[in-house]
Amino acid sequence: MLAAHFGIAIRGDDELPALKLEVEQDEQGASRVVIAGDEREYGKPLCVDFVAGRADHRRRFGGGRNQLIARACGLNRGALPSIVDATAGLGRDAFVLASLGSPVLMVERVAATAAILVDGLTRAQGCADDEIRAIALRMQALHGDATRELGELVTQWDQPPQVVHLDPMYPHRDDADAPALLEAALEVATHRVVVKRPRKAEPIGGLAPSHVVEEKTSRYDVYVKQALR
Repeated sequence: MLAAHFGIAIRGDDELPALKLEVEQDEQGASRVVIAGDEREYGKPLCVDFVAGRADHRRRFGGGRNQLIARACGLNRGALPSIVDATAGLGRDAFVLASLGSPVLMVERVAATAAILVDGLTRAQGCADDEIRAIALRMQALHGDATRELGELVTQWDQPPQVVHLDPMYPHRDDADAPALLEAALEVATHRVVVKRPRKAEPIGGLAPSHVVEEKTSRYDVYVKQALR
């Protein structure tokens, strides 16, 4: 399995039938790992790229510490907490947080997605751009199910899990998992848990947050355990 090359054991990706991991060459001739399938059905192969494209644009023009996620995680007040992104997906939110100075652990439960995430991170950590390389070196990626394994996963990181970030709206995650995921996050986080929600949705499990940070279409429910300094 390609994923094994990146330290990921695929347990069976029932979430991604008819898709597979492949190695392809990018425009510069460098190798990268992608999730690919019939382009007529799935479109172009999917990869993680922290060096260019959307990630680079958001890093430079996304709003810095005034972004919703940064405010929810406490970065707008000068803190640089260590953050666990327990629903990492393609790592876009994690890269934003790391670009603002926080060390970030990315946890992704779909093995194929975790494989391209590790590959994208590895390429960013070895890229020629000093600034992007420094950001990527603040990041780590692990394959695992945060609902069941979050406590174990954070022991593999060299940072305390001060903030846990959750985005149950990510397409592959069934929102029915959300209450258990929030419970796991609250057990692990030392300072706060931040949960992205549609603006008018109920809090997960009916558990009222300490406060809310919101914009027009979405919000973060913030569950504070102690103040960040």
